Amino acid sequence: MLRYATERDKATQIQNLTSLTVEQFEQLVEPFEQAFVRHMSEWTMEGKPRTARAYSPYANSPLPTKEDRLVFLLSYLKVASLQVAHGALFGMTQPNANKWPHLLLIVLHITLRDLGDAPARHLLALRERLAALETDDGQQAPAALETDDAADAAPFASRWHRTTDRAPARRC
Repeated sequence: MLRYATERDKATQIQNLTSLTVEQFEQLVEPFEQAFVRHMSEWTMEGKPRTARAYSPYANSPLPTKEDRLVFLLSYLKVASLQVAHGALFGMTQPNANKWPHLLLIVLHITLRDLGDAPARHLLALRERLAALETDDGQQAPAALETDDAADAAPFASRWHRTTDRAPARRC
């Protein structure tokens, strides 16, 4: 079974599995674990609201440590292997290999949002983030992002006109 503790000391194994250096990986572990515990206090493994008992890791968990949970998810995202193969690599069945990425991906998004490293979903949010960086660094934002909204929509508008100018397709 693949475990972080056994792979950590190998020269580039963690970087090969996750695209992060060991130092970068270890910086992400604590915030990831905090987000995991917060998420599990409110939700079950199946994604249902937690109502009865509090979360506690069970003794024979296929991902017993916080490092194992993070390396499992990051390697799953990088390699995009079959769940059966990824499950075998970490010593779990395919149904478990299906559950864990769904759960841990939510936790990774929460972690990145908490750290301020989540990707911007809209151009306006990216502009705001770059403006905040500009005030911190004293550097200017890239010129390509300093356009108005009408210019941003222009390529889509011309594409729309091209597709709607055609005669409607006939059905036989």
